[in-house]
Amino acid sequence: MSGKVDVKIADHVARVQFFHPKKNSLPGELLRNIAAAIDEVAKNDDVHVVVLESDGEGPFCAGASFDELVAIQDFDTGKHFFMGFALVILAMKNCPKLTIVRVQGKAVGGGVGVIAAADYAMATTGASIKLSELAIGIGPFVVGPGVERKVGTSAFSEMSIDADWRDAAWAKQKGLYVDTYEDISQLDKAVDDFAKSLAQKSPEAMRELKKVLWQGTENWNELLEQRAEISGKLVLSDFTKNAIAAFKKK
Repeated sequence: MSGKVDVKIADHVARVQFFHPKKNSLPGELLRNIAAAIDEVAKNDDVHVVVLESDGEGPFCAGASFDELVAIQDFDTGKHFFMGFALVILAMKNCPKLTIVRVQGKAVGGGVGVIAAADYAMATTGASIKLSELAIGIGPFVVGPGVERKVGTSAFSEMSIDADWRDAAWAKQKGLYVDTYEDISQLDKAVDDFAKSLAQKSPEAMRELKKVLWQGTENWNELLEQRAEISGKLVLSDFTKNAIAAFKKK
């Protein structure tokens, strides 16, 4: 598998960084490795805060791996693939530490879902977002509950239906990003300073705050699995296979 996940812990802050050579896209194995890394730091008492980020200065995340999507031939494989996104979202939700997501560049599809699962997201002004799933015959089903929770039903509907780009200013206005910064160096300083400051706060208080922030999501294990089944069925359609093939040629 191409791609990797690295974890570094210092000053009570765990940095979970993922990388894939194709614009930080997410194959199924990489998704599961990200979820496993978050689950691991969640159990570490020395970790008070988690920062999730992708490597490089390009896109934050190009979403699902098209190579893997187009190769899916049966429902079980399709469901298994989309459950990878569910596992990452659930790992972030269930992690008792507050999670910051650092967004240095554009995010598409599942990448937007990862950002929405953050407790606090910080981005550059170039970090545009797009839910592109409908354009390839699927829909933002697995990431939908998280995105809707963050930006509201109206904004989620807009993004889902027209599948167009929204700039970072729009994402900040809708509540996906807490703040935006002119360049990556400014973003990095802000993330570092905030994470270190937050790590000095009471772990017990942050743990209780996390529970409060995620109240109402107790059914997400079942909900996200149901959503993965919808996507797992739709990805088998000729429409989706042709649409992905056309995208790959661009």
